[in-house]
Amino acid sequence: MFCAAALAAQPAVVVAQAPDPAIATIDGLDNALLESMKAGHAGAEARYVRLLPAVERAFDLPTMTRFAVGGAWSGYAPGEQAALTKAFGRLTAANLAHNFTSFEGEQFTVNPVVQTRGLDKLVRSQIVPKSGDPTELNYRMRQAGGSWKVIDVYFGAISQLTAQRSDFAAAAVPGGAADLIRKINAKADDLLKR
Repeated sequence: MFCAAALAAQPAVVVAQAPDPAIATIDGLDNALLESMKAGHAGAEARYVRLLPAVERAFDLPTMTRFAVGGAWSGYAPGEQAALTKAFGRLTAANLAHNFTSFEGEQFTVNPVVQTRGLDKLVRSQIVPKSGDPTELNYRMRQAGGSWKVIDVYFGAISQLTAQRSDFAAAAVPGGAADLIRKINAKADDLLKR
């Protein structure tokens, strides 16, 4: 009788649910962005060098590149596809280096509730400035190589990958892969000069 009463008096044990593994990828990317922003005075090229490894870890660059290039992708040789993927990764890191230039007390917050949509997950996050309204920055993710990787980024409701597909698909046909690689690298170079 005493044992039952003693057990009943014990507080209920709450088992914390482990965070979704897709969140860890975004946390790593956010930390790299913050480090880059804090070193913003070093210039765009230095921010790019810091961000490229984080981009390669967090993003499924082959899937993103294939989607951005569109139908022309299947007509390219494996070496051309690899070169396009490398150029796309370079453009992605250059774009982040260009857009996240300095640190003024911003914080990244990630919603712990991850939505599952078929094979994909949607991780919602915000960039919260020291003052003013936060900016939505959401990630569509898919498993690749045993971990969750970004396959699209949404600023609000705008898909960055869909916007890039419009740009790349038109450029992919006329000059072939070599011309498209030059154009992607030229865009990255332009972002790093600003």
